[in-house]
Amino acid sequence: MAKLERVTTLTIHTRAKTGTTGAKAARREGNVPGVLYGHGSPMAIAITARDLADLLATGGQSHIVDATIDGKHDSVLLRDVQRHPISHRPIAADFQRVSQTEEIYATVPIVTVGVAPGVKDDGGVLDTVSHALEIKGPAGKLPEELQVDVSGLQIGGHILASQVALPAGFTLVTGGETTVVSVELTRAVAGETVPAETEAAPAAATPAT
Repeated sequence: MAKLERVTTLTIHTRAKTGTTGAKAARREGNVPGVLYGHGSPMAIAITARDLADLLATGGQSHIVDATIDGKHDSVLLRDVQRHPISHRPIAADFQRVSQTEEIYATVPIVTVGVAPGVKDDGGVLDTVSHALEIKGPAGKLPEELQVDVSGLQIGGHILASQVALPAGFTLVTGGETTVVSVELTRAVAGETVPAETEAAPAAATPAT
């Protein structure tokens, strides 16, 4: 399967109809309704369902996208996606208008690199406890991912959020004591077995008559 190219541009339209009626009308036309806020008053918008799907498939919540909004160019960041409780399809999406230089908060995914000795040599399992961290820094330099090197982890070892390297100019918002990854023993390696069935107690002696 061919790898999807990262979405870097979007076409966004403003909606004249707002509220539930406007949202339903947008969906009937194959669009996903939403709100665009930041640098001015919030405005009701719509984006095609296909464009939003492509954006989500290429990590759209961790990078700024150039957008054309009613013919005008701007920069936006996908902030929130609401999904249908059964189909899980996006039913609403909120975007924030940002400049390349302003500081923003963003949730960036974690990617592990390297092979932990505790997994390779001792049969442990790598557990990614936190799949993303929240950081703050310049919008124009927002990283697509945060790499965590696990090549030094033995059985029982872990890496905290405070130990994850951040790009210059960024600070950690997630609590520093948050566990990001750890190496744990599997049940097999730990030697855990199902307890043997308790042997039946010997029958009580029949009293002498």
